[in-house]
Amino acid sequence: MLSRRQALLCAGATLGVAAGARAQPVGAAAQLTKALDDLFAQALAESPELSTELGLDTGGKPPKFKLHDASIAELDRARRETAENLVRFRAIDRKALTGMAAVNYDCVVYELETTDRANRRFVYGHEGAGSPYVLSQLNGAYASAPDFLDSQHTIEVRADCEAYVSRLGELARVMDQECERVRRDVGLGVIPPDFALAQALNQMKVLHAPAANSTLVNSLADRARAKGIDGDWRAQATAVYETKVLPALERQMALLQSLQPKAVHDAGVWRLPDGEAYYAAALQARTTTTMTPAEVHKTGLDVTRELSARAEVLFTKIGMTKGTVGERYAALYKDPKFLYPNTDAGKAKEIADLNQLVQRMQARLPEYFGVLPKTPLEIRRIPASTEAGASTHYTSGSLDGTRPGIYWLNLRDTGEAPFWDMPTTTFHEGIPGHHLQITLAQQAELPLIRKVQGFGAYIEGWALYSEQLAQEMGFYKDEPAWELGYIHDALLRSGRLVVDTGIHAMRWSREKAVATLSGIEGDPPAYSGQEIERYACNPGQACSYMVGKITILRLRDKAKAALGPRFDIRSFHDTLLAAGSMPLTVLGNVVDGYIATHRA
Repeated sequence: MLSRRQALLCAGATLGVAAGARAQPVGAAAQLTKALDDLFAQALAESPELSTELGLDTGGKPPKFKLHDASIAELDRARRETAENLVRFRAIDRKALTGMAAVNYDCVVYELETTDRANRRFVYGHEGAGSPYVLSQLNGAYASAPDFLDSQHTIEVRADCEAYVSRLGELARVMDQECERVRRDVGLGVIPPDFALAQALNQMKVLHAPAANSTLVNSLADRARAKGIDGDWRAQATAVYETKVLPALERQMALLQSLQPKAVHDAGVWRLPDGEAYYAAALQARTTTTMTPAEVHKTGLDVTRELSARAEVLFTKIGMTKGTVGERYAALYKDPKFLYPNTDAGKAKEIADLNQLVQRMQARLPEYFGVLPKTPLEIRRIPASTEAGASTHYTSGSLDGTRPGIYWLNLRDTGEAPFWDMPTTTFHEGIPGHHLQITLAQQAELPLIRKVQGFGAYIEGWALYSEQLAQEMGFYKDEPAWELGYIHDALLRSGRLVVDTGIHAMRWSREKAVATLSGIEGDPPAYSGQEIERYACNPGQACSYMVGKITILRLRDKAKAALGPRFDIRSFHDTLLAAGSMPLTVLGNVVDGYIATHRA
């Protein structure tokens, strides 16, 4: 295993200019360092949650008592700040930067330019393009705060408990500010689709529970008791929950209910103000490419055909020869030998079996990676209070590695998580996917803003690439059903290219998109419906996975062809991961530097 210092030196050499190393002029380098540090300081000041996620607010520090400002005034201020930051970075002499400094510059400027361009054109939603609705079944503090407070807000000392109670009050403020923004956006003609409002209200009703049954209250009370911290924290949390949080939640519910008669069933953002341009901007921001919706749609169809052909071979191998690929996947979902009992015990057994798989992968990592993650990985169930609308996902550990990374698995119904499909999901969310990539970025010698910067096409592209890497490592060799799981999940991602562009650019109905996606990868329509509803509220995001994977594979093939026997998979992976998350355009430059250095 390489040390952090060795990894830095390796990355620096890899990213060097082929003509030879040049000393960076002090002026440009110093300007960049200061600008990057200031950008990170801004991020911390604007998001107390970020301090918590990174583990920087221990010891009762003030940020731990706060949540972010979600007001219209703050959104407007943030947009002005983005424009000012862009002017500052453009004033730095880019030609004077080399190596990692150039990569850091390009990553930050790409994000600033993309966000500022969208800010100048679109007023509604969040900053930039890609998240048009303040509240939906996916968006809003009501959906994110319970998991955040339960898993990210640590409880070690009395001040942590006091901060938790304070944040419950802050949650009420944030929810009211979100209502203010929703009303402003409604005036602009922006209302989520009817199905998004209905699902959001269903989730809010689950969250609107008596204090004794609320995760928001029980998390503090249970953890404070476990740590032996004196005080009646249940009573304190209950008082704030009942007098502030529940009334604010009720106001949000009333607001969304008032919008239901005005909502339409159309899923795409084409119906929003300047909607076609909004989707084009969202697609560029999410994929970090210049691909048009038509190009993305065609790519999805082409990749789907290739994957379906492989699935045909594998289904034949296990004796399933009747029906379309989608129909056979639907039948495989019902095969009892892959299903766990839909009970707490059955769900615990599935998680235990996945942990064993993680240990097997952990033992194989040194064959493919020189630098390994130090932060541990945990697999946890998504809480019942939010599992109805939540997706399986990963949350990163703290910067110092003391809080683990968490692979959150949605087990609301084990019938939706047959084991043939779970190895690939685990490789994607855990190792060598999100946990490895994000943890190594945190471990790398990068400016702090680059450690936390996230480009979906790289992050999700890497996770999808990791699914194929597991196949190349032989994890599916004697398990054709597991490989079918890998192909199934790849079909889901190729299908996303088809249906995301379908609903947002080609004006498909929700129902046509559901039928198309279900036909491609065989998921039950109810499950495909949840996917389509997610894409409706996060346009372009679903396209980032496959576009990123295709790009990484293309660049790996380019490096193999250029270097021949000098190509080493470990150094290739280490180079990509040491540079942190980046736009795909910058990734191409990184790989070109890798090739140039290793040719020498």
